[in-house]
Amino acid sequence: MATPVRCNWAGVFPAATTQFDSSLGLDLSATQAVQSALIGEGVHGLVVLGTVGENNSLSADEKRTVLKAAVQTSGGKVPIIAGVSELTTANAVAYARDAASIGVDGLMVLPAMVYVPTAAELEHHFLVVAQATSLPIMLYNNPPAYRVNIELDTLSRLARQPNIVAVKESAPDSRRFTDIFNAFGDRFVVFAGLDDLAFEGLCLGAKGWVSGLTNAFPKQSLQLYEALSSGHLAKAREIYRWFMPLLHLDAEPDLVQTIKLAEEIMGRGSERVRPPRLTLTGERRAAVAAMVNKAAATIPSMRALER
Repeated sequence: MATPVRCNWAGVFPAATTQFDSSLGLDLSATQAVQSALIGEGVHGLVVLGTVGENNSLSADEKRTVLKAAVQTSGGKVPIIAGVSELTTANAVAYARDAASIGVDGLMVLPAMVYVPTAAELEHHFLVVAQATSLPIMLYNNPPAYRVNIELDTLSRLARQPNIVAVKESAPDSRRFTDIFNAFGDRFVVFAGLDDLAFEGLCLGAKGWVSGLTNAFPKQSLQLYEALSSGHLAKAREIYRWFMPLLHLDAEPDLVQTIKLAEEIMGRGSERVRPPRLTLTGERRAAVAAMVNKAAATIPSMRALER
């Protein structure tokens, strides 16, 4: 078992993809190649088996295999955060314990899948998972995707659980960042969770960004983060405006397919996805491919931005 590194909850953490072979079997070597390339580009951590990692399209054994591979690939260079996305709380607890044994550095816990919980049920799910492990935990709030919002009252009670340390905020309203900071100060580390609200979230105090499109454009994602971190707002705006057409894809229902297509076009992975998802076809595929190719051809020059 690898020893988890102390997780620094800051920076750009791509939600890494899981790669499949031509028969849609798990392609572990390709998955590790994607992870290794991102680490080599300088990302600050990896989220594996989140939504973009197609967590719910993998078997229980495949999930554990991907986690082991990610820990091996990182070798302690960056923290590995494992998405916890299960149908039941009991399965989430078992997965969290296995992830800790494998050696990941933290968990990103989603609401239980399919069932839309009450506020009390959501709180119970998060709390039971957190109490089953000593790993630090990021709660994932994404009301459009999971049809439930982590209300501030719920967060106030979860704040009593010491290993719940972070929130990935994917509500499509930038006011939510300020509401969290006003309510809790620095109790939670906040991450921007929607690519097309990254600029706003980071300007409003988020310490990090869990990103989908970083899979295709890691250098530019890091440049955006670094520009904002150093107060170079003009440079950050220029990158963000260039990036925005692609960043909007992260908020669409077919975000996994579009991100993996972007990866393939940029020579970083394969567009293959597992059903029920299907690879993009027709006008949608052509439109996304055109967006990616345009972005690749018009990447802002850092020299020009520095003038």
